[in-house]
Amino acid sequence: MTELLKTRREREKQARYDTILDAAELAFSDKGYERTSMDDIARTASLSRALLYVYFKDKAAIQRGIMLRAGHSLYERFRRAQQTADTGLAQIRAMGESYYRFYLDEPDYFSALTKASTAMAEADEAQAKEMLCSKTDLMALMTEAIELGLEDGTMSRQRIHSPEQTALYLRGALHGALLLCQSEASESGDNFPAESLIRHTMDMLASSISAP
Repeated sequence: MTELLKTRREREKQARYDTILDAAELAFSDKGYERTSMDDIARTASLSRALLYVYFKDKAAIQRGIMLRAGHSLYERFRRAQQTADTGLAQIRAMGESYYRFYLDEPDYFSALTKASTAMAEADEAQAKEMLCSKTDLMALMTEAIELGLEDGTMSRQRIHSPEQTALYLRGALHGALLLCQSEASESGDNFPAESLIRHTMDMLASSISAP
């Protein structure tokens, strides 16, 4: 009975935690992060302000919770992408495609992850550990695909000396191109050839690691 009660309480606690993050996402999207208060989030979640503080010490901690959600969403996209291809190079290309889709489909989550490194420095030990694990798991999927590419001959052993560094290079380069598209699109509107640039970037990145 005690174990059943504990499980029920844990489910209730998780449900309330998720409710708060759902409410915060709505509030941040509606008013912006800076203009949203803890009272706004509490009202949107239909919770008392006091109960809100039981789960999160401040608005920044809530934002880090959203960042963890974003990291999990991207991880699941990468995991599914990995399962769609047999060769290492094809898996990396599929992950690149899924990152682009993540940018298009979940722009708020993409923006949240862009700020995650700075936010991690301000997190408490528990949240910092979760955020680090999320990033590590994501990079592990890319590293696995690169190691497979070296084994199956679709990637160049002459160019790839460290699968881990190569994974960072690939993600960083594509992320930079996506940020450029985001910036240019806000200035040029629909005239900026964002998709063409991203496709070109992914082709160039794949070419840079492909076996001759």
